Amino acid sequence: MSRHPVALITGGTRGIGLGIARCLAQEGYALALNGVRLPEAVDDVLQELRETGATAEYFQADISQQDERARLVQAVRERFGRLNVLVNNAGVAPQVRADILEASEESFERLIRINLQAPYFLTQAVARWMIEQKQADANFPACIVFITSISATVASPNRGDYCISKAGLSMAAQLWAVRLAEFGIPVYEVRPGIIRTDMTAPVQERYDRLIAEGLTLQPRWGTPEDVGKAVAMLVRGDLPYSTGAVILVDGGLTVARL
Repeated sequence: MSRHPVALITGGTRGIGLGIARCLAQEGYALALNGVRLPEAVDDVLQELRETGATAEYFQADISQQDERARLVQAVRERFGRLNVLVNNAGVAPQVRADILEASEESFERLIRINLQAPYFLTQAVARWMIEQKQADANFPACIVFITSISATVASPNRGDYCISKAGLSMAAQLWAVRLAEFGIPVYEVRPGIIRTDMTAPVQERYDRLIAEGLTLQPRWGTPEDVGKAVAMLVRGDLPYSTGAVILVDGGLTVARL
């Protein structure tokens, strides 16, 4: 059982999820990191985090599957005995960027299942546990953060399935903020822009050019730590009267301009 506050981060061993994990480790959180890779593939990540003094454990589970979501929550409960923070970060890009005139239903179904259905129902399971903890101790600190994307509102017709999954996830964050308010559990959405990760590596040259041409007000790529710092602010309680808020981490990309 952990005496430290505990954070479950899906997709927490690389990319944005790892940036979040690093920042929450600095905040004193014990880390429950979820992913689909084999445990031996994340040994170096766990070692890095543990060298900072953090408790970090890996829980392999495909959260797009109902039974594996349940197994994940139970495993975290058995290992730590508590859960203060859920960060819904895991997500995938389309395997093929396809014009919406040609895109397949198989790709659409895959992205909705992984990017939207999985975090929606993982939140349901975690929220029930958090309510239980709150009822046992009214001062138990708990919150939930959804990592979405500027694609929730910025239309990309060559990856409509991704945009729709993120738009739905944005509404999921609003729904859970409404439902959990009575229990004192704030829910937030963090909406990253162009972040340098393995997911964006295939389109690096394109975005290098667009950023140079002024796509973002701040002329650089975002980093996973940029997102991690926003999540740390939220779980620390720095915005205590802002449940349901959307935090943009996009370098000003979505600011309307003439």
